[in-house]
Amino acid sequence: MRTTEGLSSLPRSAPGRQGVSADAVRAFVQEIEAANLELHSFMLLRHGCVVAEGWWSPYAPQYPHMLYSLSKSFTSTAAGMLAAEGKLSLEATVASFFPDDLPATVNDNLAGMRVRHLLTMTSGHSQDTLGTIFSREDGNWVRGFLSQPVEHVPGLHFVYNSGATYMVSAIVQKITGQRLLDYLQPRLFAPLGIVGATWETCPRGINTGGWGLMVKTEDIARFGQLYLQKGVWNGKRLLPEEWVLAATSAQVSNGDPASGSDWNQGYGYQFWRCRHGAYRGDGAFGQYCVVMPQQDAVLAITSGVGDMQAVLNMVWKHLLPAMKPEPLPEESAKAGSLRRFLNELTIRSPKGDPSSPMAPAVSGKTYRFAANDQKIESVTLECGADRSVLRIRDQRQEHRIACGHAGEWLRGRTSLDNPEPRSVAASGAWTSADTFTARLCFYETPYIPTVTLQFAGDAVKYNFRPNVGFGPVERPTLEGKRE
Repeated sequence: MRTTEGLSSLPRSAPGRQGVSADAVRAFVQEIEAANLELHSFMLLRHGCVVAEGWWSPYAPQYPHMLYSLSKSFTSTAAGMLAAEGKLSLEATVASFFPDDLPATVNDNLAGMRVRHLLTMTSGHSQDTLGTIFSREDGNWVRGFLSQPVEHVPGLHFVYNSGATYMVSAIVQKITGQRLLDYLQPRLFAPLGIVGATWETCPRGINTGGWGLMVKTEDIARFGQLYLQKGVWNGKRLLPEEWVLAATSAQVSNGDPASGSDWNQGYGYQFWRCRHGAYRGDGAFGQYCVVMPQQDAVLAITSGVGDMQAVLNMVWKHLLPAMKPEPLPEESAKAGSLRRFLNELTIRSPKGDPSSPMAPAVSGKTYRFAANDQKIESVTLECGADRSVLRIRDQRQEHRIACGHAGEWLRGRTSLDNPEPRSVAASGAWTSADTFTARLCFYETPYIPTVTLQFAGDAVKYNFRPNVGFGPVERPTLEGKRE
């Protein structure tokens, strides 16, 4: 196995030199796009080298991406490092770390819950504890977790539980006096060359652990390569080999492996087992770090998809058989073509015209809405020759979003549909004579909502449709009147 060298960038190689078919990589991307699975980036490593990589513009290599539950695998890594330092035992009880936050009555199941059970999602709860901890008015998520009924004997009942991972983060902070992110900085992020990582915190300043980490695509690939190399990076051991093997093995059953689902192959310490001898960390809407030991390969993906299994199915269909044991010299001529193809990837923008006969009549006019659950008060479309500007006012402020034409994405920032400002790139077109459509790509997240304005006389119909979400993505169309 060739190990990665250098911190500034992973080594690059033509796919054929590492035994990877360029045609198969192209077929993977083409079928992904044909199936309307909206990937944002991918990076394939073989024998420690990047053999294929692509970002769908306006996503780009220099921008971090929200990982959601892929964060869990990083949290698990911190537990492994603490264990290697002799500061954490997986057999320690969870209650022992938080005596001041325990409920008045501690039943046997809560008393018997151990760190190991948090890592394997066998804490004994019958459902995820997130809803309860979020609702704590005092912001004490630890107390919220410990107050929940523990219906099952820990270790016997698998329930995916992001609250359990949050508790691992809280334990790391309790032991070290540092946030999880700060603990990992010199031990994991700096050695791997991961710069600029951020992690959300709870109201009491504890990193959320089970979600909230943001890093770049290549950082995900480095993390996977570290695990593929059994904890060694540039000749230095960062994690014990026995931890890597345990964390990525099936510690508990989580379904029928014969089902064909990559979510039923067993669960380790915040890692999922996959078919074909692989394992992965993953996060909502298609954030993946897939490690394929038998192929000596790592695949990092960010995306905004509703069907995460469909993406893995295409990995197994195209990329797994694309990796051969020997170099493929006949592939050398295809490397440049594949690279050019991958450099031209782009998120689908609205297809239509830059203007419409209706544009002069509606441009700059403000349309107001009756009170509504979306809190949208008014909308204005300013039509220009090379761009259009959406002005959407909610109960907080007016949001101005410039939209490029003809597939161009214009970058900016907005807090539309979010409490805090986020980076956005927008592209718009008149998709029919009376309808302006814009896609708003929040390119450090999975979210690319579509906004449509359908004009008729002095009225407009406004619709905001998210691409993915934890609940229903359809929102009611609002009807407004011109001022």
